[in-house]
Amino acid sequence: MPARLFMSSGDMNADRRFDYARDLQVQGNLVAAEDLFVQATDLAPGFATAWFTLGEVREALGDLPGAIVAFGKAQQTDAGDRNGAGLRLMRLGAARLAMMPPTYVTALFDQYAPKFETALVETLGYRGPAVLFKAVLATCAASERAMLFRRGIDLGCGTGLAGAAFAAQTTEMIGIDLSPRMIERARATGFYAELEVAEIVDGLRRRPDASADLILAADVLIYLHDLAPVLAEVARVLAPAGVLAFTAETHDGGGVILGEGLRYAYGEGYVRHSVATAGLTLRRLDHISTRNEGNVPVPGMVAVATK
Repeated sequence: MPARLFMSSGDMNADRRFDYARDLQVQGNLVAAEDLFVQATDLAPGFATAWFTLGEVREALGDLPGAIVAFGKAQQTDAGDRNGAGLRLMRLGAARLAMMPPTYVTALFDQYAPKFETALVETLGYRGPAVLFKAVLATCAASERAMLFRRGIDLGCGTGLAGAAFAAQTTEMIGIDLSPRMIERARATGFYAELEVAEIVDGLRRRPDASADLILAADVLIYLHDLAPVLAEVARVLAPAGVLAFTAETHDGGGVILGEGLRYAYGEGYVRHSVATAGLTLRRLDHISTRNEGNVPVPGMVAVATK
């Protein structure tokens, strides 16, 4: 995914120094790049992108205190934190684990939308929808339930990959996503009866009680640091015997961590406790990867719960 969103400083000289510094950074000359990024921020103290990239360079050079200062400046100079400097501070232990800024997630996926499926499926070997489908199919078979649903909700629907996987099993599918550009591409598939640009918890809050019998979350919970709000709304919106199926990234410890890929990963115990606290019954939880990074499977899980 894009590492940064370029936002001009409004100062031509500062922007030029940024461009020269980025070239040096790409070439691996990090010391010279750092010097030019510092010059750019001296010329334009509100240059959020330069501060953010300076933080990246300092982190790569092993100057963690300097990286923390730079990421802090990047966060302060962009009210929406569209580059995710706050996440970098969390990773460096300089900030508590917290919600990702919606502006960051929107900017990330709006940039990513035109090449989303190519990058995710072909480059990263993404298989989340197929993993979800098999898990729901196995759960329905174990309970001797027909795998047919009146209304489904696809949380973080993206371009519609999960909607496509479950199209034949649902009478109608509703998609919710924070990125307008992702919603545009999902609309073009024709798989959705309704699409809404919204953060997923907010989108669920606008849905009536017991109004869906299938809720999907394919690799969207990895952008939430706390499962309680979304699971509470899922439990309210699901009809009796309704099905929730989701994929997530995991780790060997307990609780929630922010992984190297700047996505949240959950311990198995945390997931089990969160599902039970929401009043849902966990029917299956399998450890399975839904994507690769550097040709290595990212530790993951698929879970299916019922109301």
